[in-house]
Amino acid sequence: MAAVESPPPGTPSAMRNAFGTVLSALILVLIGVLAFSIRLFSVIKYESVIHEFDPYFNYRVTQFLSKNGIYEFWNWFDDRTWYPLGRVIGGTVYPGLTLTAGTIWWVLNSINIPLSVETVCVFTAPVFSAFASWATYLLTKGSGAGLAAAALLAMVCYSIGLFGIFFFFKLGCSTMSCNFFFLIFILWSVRIIKCLQQPTSSFLLSMQTLNTGSLFYATLNAIAYFYMVRLGIIPHFVLLSFLPFSPQLSFFFIFLHHIVRMHMQVVLGTLLAALVPVVGFNAVLTSEHFASFLVFIIIHVVALVYYIKGILTPKMFKVAVTLVVSIGLVVCLIVVAVLVALVASSPTGGWSGRSLSLLDPTYASKYIPIIASVSEHQPPTWPSYFMDINVLAFLVPAGIIACFSPLSDASSFVVLYIVMSVYFSGVMVRLMLVLAPAACIMSGIALSQAFDVFTGSIKYQLSSKSKDDAEDNTSTKNAPKDDASSGKTDKGEEVAKERSSKKGKKKEREPAEKPSVKSKIVKKKALVLPLEASIVALLLLIMLGAFYVIHCVWAAAEAYSAPSIVLTSQSHDGLHVFDDFRESYAWLSHNTDVDDKVASWWDYGYQTTAMANRTVIVDNNTWNNTHIATVGTAMSSPEKAAWEIFNSLDVKYVLVVFGGVIGYPSDDINKFLWMVRIGGGEFPHIKEADYLRDGQYRIDSEATPTMLNCLMYKLCYYRFVETDGKGYDRVRRTEIGKKYFKLTHFEEVFTSHHWMVRIYKLKPQKNRIRGRVKKLKQKTSSGVSSKSAKKNPWM
Repeated sequence: MAAVESPPPGTPSAMRNAFGTVLSALILVLIGVLAFSIRLFSVIKYESVIHEFDPYFNYRVTQFLSKNGIYEFWNWFDDRTWYPLGRVIGGTVYPGLTLTAGTIWWVLNSINIPLSVETVCVFTAPVFSAFASWATYLLTKGSGAGLAAAALLAMVCYSIGLFGIFFFFKLGCSTMSCNFFFLIFILWSVRIIKCLQQPTSSFLLSMQTLNTGSLFYATLNAIAYFYMVRLGIIPHFVLLSFLPFSPQLSFFFIFLHHIVRMHMQVVLGTLLAALVPVVGFNAVLTSEHFASFLVFIIIHVVALVYYIKGILTPKMFKVAVTLVVSIGLVVCLIVVAVLVALVASSPTGGWSGRSLSLLDPTYASKYIPIIASVSEHQPPTWPSYFMDINVLAFLVPAGIIACFSPLSDASSFVVLYIVMSVYFSGVMVRLMLVLAPAACIMSGIALSQAFDVFTGSIKYQLSSKSKDDAEDNTSTKNAPKDDASSGKTDKGEEVAKERSSKKGKKKEREPAEKPSVKSKIVKKKALVLPLEASIVALLLLIMLGAFYVIHCVWAAAEAYSAPSIVLTSQSHDGLHVFDDFRESYAWLSHNTDVDDKVASWWDYGYQTTAMANRTVIVDNNTWNNTHIATVGTAMSSPEKAAWEIFNSLDVKYVLVVFGGVIGYPSDDINKFLWMVRIGGGEFPHIKEADYLRDGQYRIDSEATPTMLNCLMYKLCYYRFVETDGKGYDRVRRTEIGKKYFKLTHFEEVFTSHHWMVRIYKLKPQKNRIRGRVKKLKQKTSSGVSSKSAKKNPWM
């Protein structure tokens, strides 16, 4: 395709282009401001604080980094988590987000802007949301579609939910969803010689690298991958399928120029990623990446074939192909044997549990209940799609249709992107994060195409109508002049002949591209709609956008601004705030010793460590399934057995979350079956059927004795009947089965204002000497008279 020449400066078209560029830049700035400001509702309604559970770990690590430096951070062994095992933070954390927030904090304090680490962490996510909107603009083809996609992403609900003002958390989405692209692009490897030559097709740094062939962009691409280090080389191998190889280019240029930049992207990015301790050799040894490396090998083979074909004669080329194929088959067999041996050595075939859950949604519930217990790993419901992407669900099909007219490599990439995103978002609700940008891109393309058609139709209809009126006026003026018109026929014929001769000469000068221009004109005329229909459709499109804006603003202000650590409830007497979590952590911080150990379910581990500064047994990292199963077993056991388990772990306090008083559904009673399943996976004496009555989970009078006597039931419902005299659970909507009981091995030390958080202390172990003396006293009283019996000095 010929390059588009820029108009000379000073011409109207050049001024129009410059004005369009400035206007687009201004709109992008406003989109960034919108993306940032729409996430400020949480600060306006509550305060500048991290409200969620998981982000508190990143906040705590960033605090340590800013206080002790980078070297202490890499060598930090945290003894306040996973007691008594501990955790090597530097070797088990993805450092990108932590280093970013720490760097921002250091830069701001260096220029005398004294912000706290907490404030920097709170506002990091909204800033990133603005960057994401601008990246979406660069990723979308065309300025109109790019601006529309950027504006949609700035307000999309699921993005607000994950990148809100309170959510300082690098979501550990499984990279398998993006690596699955490689299985499709293997089939595309035969099309490598077909290049993506449109100058408007640019997929950020990767597409910029492919279009320009610049090693500078290749290096930036590798560094960007290193920054967002994950367990899959997502952008490189996908986009390498579109390598602009062309038979018209010199073979030496193909072999040297493109292969060098491929290595710059892939090899440099992989080596940089391997430097991060948590990744290491996983970037090349796990099964999720074998398909991507297969694409890498195929690209090299195709490049080598074209290189050899260019320097050999056809006869020698056939001999070389036979030799290369023979050697290649031997090498492939060796590589396959090594891979099979490597995969066979792993019980899961080298796949991670989350990756297998994406390929088989029932895998986690069958074999790894700790993964299935996470709410973000559950499949989404149909209403959640409408809640999170709203009207984009209706615009995406229109965008797919627009990508097929005409179908190019770039549009094919976007179509495959949205198809794979829809599939993986249907497996895990957290992967709606992958669907959101794809839906925005498709919707932006659909909106841009629709606006072009409707506005073009209105403009065409109005201009044609004005021309018809002008022709009518001229015909009425020239009607009486018959003689004059007859006298001008000869001149008209001469002018027509001259025009036809000029057109013939012009056609000879024009290249073969002219028919395509005519076809475009015919195509545009075919898309012209009636004036009334165009106006109505344009108004409906504007109303659709208005509904989207209203829904997104409502979701940002109400649905996603409410944090999970500070709860609110609206009733007839006003707004009620439930700040029980921070109240409880403050009590632990001020009323317990620094070295005391606190046991709870893993959901609350990060917050207990960060806000109460106390040692926990398990936390949200969930790296040790046995340790979590031990806590689940203790919660599922009778009081005495649970006391023995916790005492063996040196636990002094047990924290449970209970929502039966205020109707908080995400409490430990609703999570209890997951504790049973996880504990039963490691300790077979814990069986889920013992806690169910005819397959139903009940806490009322029909509950099983095992359920009524387990520690979790007792810690949650101890003295619960005193709240209303009936023991009515507002979450389960029933009266509890066992209302009056006493605790023998635990004592209540704290219950929050709304009974959401309850803390119990383990009673000390009884004096064993006194127990032996009691047995001795019984023997002496039965066998010997009281007169002859000696008095025990220990009594």
